[in-house]
Amino acid sequence: MTTARQLHLNAFLMNTGHHEASWRLPESDPHAHVELAHYVHLARIAERGTFDSLFLADGPQLWGNLAQRPAGALEPLTLLTALATATEHIGLIATASTSYNSPYNLARKFASLDIISGGRAGWNIVTTAGAEAARNFGLAGEPAHADRYARAAEFLDVSLKLWDSWEDDAIVADKAAGVWGDDTKIHPPRHQGTYFSVEGALNVPRSPQGYPLLVQAGSSEDGKTFAARYAEAVFTAQQTLADAQAFYTDLKSRTAAAGRDPGHIKVLPGIVPVIGSTEAEARANEQVLEDHIVHEHGLRNLQRLLQLEPGTLELDAQLPADLPPEDAIEGAKSRYTLIVELARRERLTARQLIGRLGGGRGHLTFAGTPEQVADAIEEWFRLGAADGFNIMPAVLPSGLDLFVGHVVPILRARGLLRQEYGPQQTLRERYGLPRPANQHASALV
Repeated sequence: MTTARQLHLNAFLMNTGHHEASWRLPESDPHAHVELAHYVHLARIAERGTFDSLFLADGPQLWGNLAQRPAGALEPLTLLTALATATEHIGLIATASTSYNSPYNLARKFASLDIISGGRAGWNIVTTAGAEAARNFGLAGEPAHADRYARAAEFLDVSLKLWDSWEDDAIVADKAAGVWGDDTKIHPPRHQGTYFSVEGALNVPRSPQGYPLLVQAGSSEDGKTFAARYAEAVFTAQQTLADAQAFYTDLKSRTAAAGRDPGHIKVLPGIVPVIGSTEAEARANEQVLEDHIVHEHGLRNLQRLLQLEPGTLELDAQLPADLPPEDAIEGAKSRYTLIVELARRERLTARQLIGRLGGGRGHLTFAGTPEQVADAIEEWFRLGAADGFNIMPAVLPSGLDLFVGHVVPILRARGLLRQEYGPQQTLRERYGLPRPANQHASALV
């Protein structure tokens, strides 16, 4: 009997919430972004909701300005290691950059997290846009978009070699014979490439999943090509059902063309749910957040994202007609295009656009009752726009608590979400993915 297709839900956790003004609400703790207890509480709420995973974003720079919202963040792999001991089932996904890390160290860290968590680690692979990050690593400016993705591809190839450098049965542990391990089952990468030279085997055994769930979040042409080749889950931002359907169909087609099973890549658009007992209450909750936006902060950020000189935008005017095309952008290309198209399509002023971006930085923001939120999720899921969702509460922890307490039961009643976690599973098993065979072991069969 075929099991009905069910949603994959990921809790995207960001300090006091995804809305930039969430920290200003009376309920919010402005210091929560560096408090372990806050993240333990959030992880346990998400686990109560039987989410597949939780996710921590990251970047190797101090983003924005301190006046706008809580800035800085705990290093995510360190934080997820702590959360691994406070949870039992939920997957643990961290962002880490291929532009400003080395394959050996990062592969070792993710293998260690996978072992400590019992097979629940995931890696959100990013190439890191922005000159600020580049200057933190001795570069005058950010590398070109295509160069970042070329480096990322080699980084992944080396990481896969490292994770496969131990066969699963390399540890013998034969006390009587005095043999702990089998050296013939260790396979040093001996990699010499354009960006990396990596000689030796990883100094951590092969982890429960073989390697962590591979997640990717770029939606540019380079990003989609990279995702089709490597990714097992994709975090994306889409504003309309039609755009989400087009992205979903395109990515699944690219994955098949790359020789992979399209069912082995899960597409999870972001949604920022603002929930009320009535639609009017939800709209009022959304308005409270928008009323707390300091538009001067948003204007500076918008000018930087659009690569405009300070003073170029006027709050109550629409965007200039002569913005650069996506091809001229070396930063986050797909997010640039999404924001410009949103502003053009709805003829938004800069002030209105800042309000729309304040909740989710381009992700879909949806205000409504629990039933309406569930309806929106189900529509995208059933109409070929999503395999699940990146749930991005506007305010934390209350927004996640509301979603788990009121939306999750509806999704369960409709057969769209598991009632409870089954037997202990790895993260990739929860995503319906096979454990990858070790390339060296399979070559000997």
